[in-house]
Amino acid sequence: MTHISENENENEDGNAVPDTPVWSGSWVAERLGVRLDGDEALRGMLGLALRRNPKRAHLLVSNVLGKHVPQLPSVVYAAGRDLGVRVRNLLGDEEAGRAVVLGYAETATGLGHAVADGVALAPYLHSTRRPVEGVARAGGFEESHSHATSHLLLPEDPRLLAGDGPLVLVDDEFSTGNTVLNTVRALHERFPRERYVIVALVDMRSPEDQGRLDGFAREIGAHVDLVAAASGTVRLPDGVLEKGQALVAEHEGHAGHEGAAALPLPQPRQERGPIGHVDRVGRVELGWPAGVPDGGRHGFTPAHRAALDAALPGMAARIADALPESARSGRVLVLGFEELMYAPLALGVELERRTGAEVRFSTTTRSPVLAVDDPGYAIRTRLAFPAHDDPADGPGTRYAYNVAGAGFDAVVAVVDSVADTPELHAPDGLLAQLAAHTGHVLLAVVPSYTPECVPEHVSERSRMLPEPLRGPAFSSYAPEDVGWLLQDLSDVTLEAPTEEREEAIQSGGAHYAESLPVEYQPSERYQELFRAALDTSAARIAQAVGTVTETVLAERSPRPVLVSLARAGTPVGVLMRRWAAHRHGLDLPHYAVSIVRGRGIDANALRWLAAHHDPADVVFVDGWTGKGAITRELADAVREFEDADGPAGFSPEIAVLADPGSCVRTYGTREDFLIPSACLNSTVSGLISRTVLRADLVGPDDFHGGKFYRELADADVSRHFVDAVAARFDEVADAVDVRVKELLSADRAPTWEGWAAVERISEEYGIHDVNLVKPGVGETTRVLLRRVPWKILARKGAGADLDHVRLLAEQRGVPVEEVDELPYTCVGLIHPQYTRGATGADGKAVASR
Repeated sequence: MTHISENENENEDGNAVPDTPVWSGSWVAERLGVRLDGDEALRGMLGLALRRNPKRAHLLVSNVLGKHVPQLPSVVYAAGRDLGVRVRNLLGDEEAGRAVVLGYAETATGLGHAVADGVALAPYLHSTRRPVEGVARAGGFEESHSHATSHLLLPEDPRLLAGDGPLVLVDDEFSTGNTVLNTVRALHERFPRERYVIVALVDMRSPEDQGRLDGFAREIGAHVDLVAAASGTVRLPDGVLEKGQALVAEHEGHAGHEGAAALPLPQPRQERGPIGHVDRVGRVELGWPAGVPDGGRHGFTPAHRAALDAALPGMAARIADALPESARSGRVLVLGFEELMYAPLALGVELERRTGAEVRFSTTTRSPVLAVDDPGYAIRTRLAFPAHDDPADGPGTRYAYNVAGAGFDAVVAVVDSVADTPELHAPDGLLAQLAAHTGHVLLAVVPSYTPECVPEHVSERSRMLPEPLRGPAFSSYAPEDVGWLLQDLSDVTLEAPTEEREEAIQSGGAHYAESLPVEYQPSERYQELFRAALDTSAARIAQAVGTVTETVLAERSPRPVLVSLARAGTPVGVLMRRWAAHRHGLDLPHYAVSIVRGRGIDANALRWLAAHHDPADVVFVDGWTGKGAITRELADAVREFEDADGPAGFSPEIAVLADPGSCVRTYGTREDFLIPSACLNSTVSGLISRTVLRADLVGPDDFHGGKFYRELADADVSRHFVDAVAARFDEVADAVDVRVKELLSADRAPTWEGWAAVERISEEYGIHDVNLVKPGVGETTRVLLRRVPWKILARKGAGADLDHVRLLAEQRGVPVEEVDELPYTCVGLIHPQYTRGATGADGKAVASR
């Protein structure tokens, strides 16, 4: 084939004459009825060809990718780098610095690397089809329409994929979206994150496929952006696959059809291609910088990029010096090798800068494509040669397109050292094939990078954990107030009569978390007490909220992640979040998780938190302390979680509104006073039940459960409670500042006075079980609402703080006994030998009402 530029044809005398460029997709479009609709730039970026593939007949051939069509290296590089700059602008520098860029093998390895250069702050990794001994797989996925489907992920440091920053996925085209969805699904199951950015040269989705990505993003609860240089759609008529296969078969069998010169697919190996031309092949030593990977197969960092940039001028100079004089001002092709695209591209860009040659860049490929020598067809010629890198899938044929007949004065073939094999130098190998079509072949070998020391594989996250439940679908709180790391069991009947539950719990027949008490419906008199208590204590609570929040901000983290212990801690978490927003303009994340006495905290919730936030920023929040049982439970649970190879870094220290038991260091107050949110159950906690942990409902990979009592909406005061307290923030701000200053300089070490008092009371009253002694106003209220109380101990002189307790005790026929020396305002006692219908001292005397 005589070389003709894309903007010229020949007249009858053989002289080049200007002509209107022919679109390199017109040959296929005319014969198959394929249409390419979209942006004006689309036809300049893409041509069409036919391939031998049972899944898809047509091939979109990029003019700016540097794979099938030789192109200026600077154009190829700029196409990717410009997309990367757009990604960095989209994410901002902070998020870009936390991102990882992932490119697809083999076609988009160089494109992805150029995108990573544009992002500049992120490491790069590309998938590979070449297993590497000693390097553990960090993942894999399938490319359903490709001729070679399996992708491996082999980062030197598997933690590269385990972060929670944005993942930027780069491919040359975004067509059905299947490849991206397969990738995201495979990675999200192991390493969930909140944001993905899809990058492609062209977005070619059909209208039917355009909604799939958004739907999938909603399914996994992640944010997905798409960045593309151009967009459009390939319109395929009915039967195009069969017509395309027939056309391929026709042109494989003969040449010269309708003016085209088709090259047949390769014959058996001994019959392949030209032999000889060895004298036209030379070798150049690049002087590749030590420690710099040959590409992104095992990861490529910004530090690697800087080292390579510094070495490129010297390497390009050595290539230029090794070229024959005629080629230095002629046409030079830098030919990469399958997945090895970025290194030869970078060399080509530098060679283009420092020589007077017309430099082009492309790479060899595994993909079998029909060649037709027609200006309206994207693949004019094909060279076929045996694989030369001992591929894992065995011997096979490889290809170089649009090289033969293209008029190159020299070809610089760049391979890695794994591919510098006898097959490369064989009479029918790549070098001999190239030498038959150019004046000089120069071989440049990049040392293959194999990690010397591979760190232990990071533990994968157990499954694709769902995103938090939020109002109004789950809870009556605003969606931004709290995300519930629970599974919704609203449709499951879990309630049991209070007396029946108490007997089952005390007999050992059931755990309290396996069922729910029937929700207490307050009388009008009781609701009046709640409203009066809220009016009286709102400022006091606001001061405690401000105090504990400012202490957290000063000592724990400037941007904490609030994690309330559902459900008593949740109103407090909502209020702390509101204080931080009101006083400091902070938008703090807030989640609610389940912790169950004797069973620990929800380990899957911790895994989700570790996947989305730094565990060191997590601050656990509860309403109040009683004897400190949950404080101890949390410390034990976090330790067990880490011992079981869970992510480390969580602090078990709880921040509470009130700490009458002196069990924690971070608190708003240590007074035992009425917190109105303790007066009610779900109707002051977003209409959410106490959490549930039952083996037949909660599997090993599930969040603990909870119910949303939508039917109680008319009685709900959850938002009224937090609004009433938040309305007092300004008036208590000065008092909070004074109090926080005092606390930060005070000795706040827990004394566990509450625990000692509970142990003493347990023995004095013959209970001998601290779990049946519930100290403090909040815990006593819970006993009266959820359990079967025996008696209430009240400190002499306690005033309005106990009005609601006295009313509940009266309604349930429970005696209130005043005590002189009581460290709490009140204590609720549960009889240790309870039988149904009994509350008296012998367990059988008084029927509950």
